[in-house]
Amino acid sequence: MTRHLAPAGWRAAALGVCLVLIAAPSLARGPASVADVAEGLQDAVVNISTTQTLKGTGEPVPGRRGPKGSPFEEFFDDFFDEEDADGMPRKVSSLGSGFVIDPSGLIVTNNHVIEGADEIIINFTDGSKLKVTKILGHDPKTDLALLKVEPKEPLKAVSFGDSGRMRVGDWVMAIGNPFGLGGSVTVGIISATKRDINAGPYDDFLQTDAAINRGNSGGPLFNMDGEVIGVNTAIISRTGGSIGIGFAVPSNSAVKVLDQLKQYGETRRGWLGVHVQNVTDEIAESLGLQEPMGALVAKVAPDGPAAAAGVKASDVILKFDGQVIDNMRDLPRAVVGARIGKDVPLELLRDGKTMDVTVTIGRLPEDEEDEVEEEEEVQDQEDPALPAPDGEDLLGLSIAPLTDALRSKYDIADSVEGVIITGVEPDSPAAQKNVKPGDVIIEVTQEEVRQPQDVVTRLQAVKRSGRGRVLLLLSDAKGELRFVAVPTS
Repeated sequence: MTRHLAPAGWRAAALGVCLVLIAAPSLARGPASVADVAEGLQDAVVNISTTQTLKGTGEPVPGRRGPKGSPFEEFFDDFFDEEDADGMPRKVSSLGSGFVIDPSGLIVTNNHVIEGADEIIINFTDGSKLKVTKILGHDPKTDLALLKVEPKEPLKAVSFGDSGRMRVGDWVMAIGNPFGLGGSVTVGIISATKRDINAGPYDDFLQTDAAINRGNSGGPLFNMDGEVIGVNTAIISRTGGSIGIGFAVPSNSAVKVLDQLKQYGETRRGWLGVHVQNVTDEIAESLGLQEPMGALVAKVAPDGPAAAAGVKASDVILKFDGQVIDNMRDLPRAVVGARIGKDVPLELLRDGKTMDVTVTIGRLPEDEEDEVEEEEEVQDQEDPALPAPDGEDLLGLSIAPLTDALRSKYDIADSVEGVIITGVEPDSPAAQKNVKPGDVIIEVTQEEVRQPQDVVTRLQAVKRSGRGRVLLLLSDAKGELRFVAVPTS
């Protein structure tokens, strides 16, 4: 018999495990098997292969080939064609995962799996294949797509569960097609919920340590009842291999999107018509809030539902349809799921007092027209900066009326009105908050300013009140707004 010796550290660890198992024989066979659950689900999970014709460049495509001598070298050679030397168009194949949600032939996957594909083939575990006859709809914002095939017999399908019931530590199982290895099953736990990974405005991911690799995209994440509670969509990895940080679109979000794709062929999201930002500790202090909460309205679309309801810039939205808005990210998630045309109550904070308004939810415009602005010749001249009266401290700012000459110099849009900042002292309170020359002060402590003296008056009032910070509403040259809380000393 050949005996292999492990490093000492490994032997010590193994001995420790053995001691535990001896002390607790009931654990000797490990955790309960998931074989019964997996066996009933694998037939509904599919391998999705796509083919796309790319215009040739005459250059090889980097990153398409497996490592020399690796087990996957031949696999990559089979699925990624070399670029023709003469730069002729070529076909590129890719692989992903999906799952059947209706026996008649409805299949869910990620949008990025099928985006740009000329042909989509669904490969089933029994070796059969079906060509996708129609993309019923796709949504890049949530990375979901709904496909249609025409089976001769009903397909094995799975159902969605309630992702809202999942808790950190709950067991989950992923089934998919990593590196072309169809039907691979991995098990882990929910590592986090409501995870924001800066992928888009509606980030609300489930995070799991179940192994998810390239090719798992679009596959299902199951709970231990065999229900789909997530659609695997992203991983954090430098190599493309799993390091135990994977993300899935929660089923409660996916179902709403997929229902709309099935019914309309597109998503129809609710729209409030506001741009919001987080209420930081500093902004909360400047507004007189005891703690940061809500979504601070930085801009209101002139023709949007919020404007019609009387919502104003500098309002803080505390509740939407009875749901507490703890931070900025909560608001778009709540609005997007609201029924278009529904009257929804909002609780606002304005001038230190709470108030209620009712807004009728509109439909989010899918296409935004680009604003085209003509470039004007900039004339170089001295800025008419306002000196601080009687040694008055302007937070390290030099300010001036917004004249036509200054509009031209800083390329300020005609729609922007206020007091322009022409200089910022280095290391001043304003400089530390990234306030720059060319920014326009729209409001000071939630009151509009149009002349430099308005700014001075508001700053003096803040200092007399004893507040340690002043809240400025600033606009950049294009009219994008942001709130900044600047220390007064």
